[in-house]
Amino acid sequence: MNQENQLRTPVTVIDKEVTWDKTQVIMSKTNAFGIIEYANEVFVDVCGYEDYELMGQPHNIIRHPDMPKVIFKVLWENLKNGKNFHAIVKNLAKSGRYYWVITDFDIARDENGVIVNYFGRRQSVPQEVIAMHIEPLYKKLLQIEAASGVEFSEKYLIGFLEEKNRSYVEYIKELIYEHEKNQAKFANYEEEQGEEEHRGFFSRLFNR
Repeated sequence: MNQENQLRTPVTVIDKEVTWDKTQVIMSKTNAFGIIEYANEVFVDVCGYEDYELMGQPHNIIRHPDMPKVIFKVLWENLKNGKNFHAIVKNLAKSGRYYWVITDFDIARDENGVIVNYFGRRQSVPQEVIAMHIEPLYKKLLQIEAASGVEFSEKYLIGFLEEKNRSYVEYIKELIYEHEKNQAKFANYEEEQGEEEHRGFFSRLFNR
């Protein structure tokens, strides 16, 4: 933990985006407690930390202060229960700049069924989706956390999603799908419905 603090203390947040090849997939492997065991070259290039600085560190070394705690709470609750979870996350590079990604995970278990590793894939998110939908929601959640705590931030998120009749994952899927559809990239795709098509959407997104 002291090593983590030494790495993070010098980081001054800068309101500028990291320049990176957004066709690439950022990959990492952590143990069951979120400690980094592997980061691919794209991860290293985008976050700005060297391999040796990342190994053995909690994955939250790249957590951006603009991220509501409730998003990570829900993410980790799902992962610990063995469920993949797609989240849109703003990360903090060593330079202080930010980059937005959407997550995808594989969960590895030992012979007794105990989770031992998480393999994370992260890909870029359309700027329009961030600016029009995600940033306003996350700013609201941060304000609630500052005023009333994570418990009420989560209650607000639940109510927000209930109003839309969507789960969080369904909501972000819909945002990205509609954006891509408007960009004519998915012009020939029919609207997906149901869990199989839901998984298929993210499979295409992550080229899996």
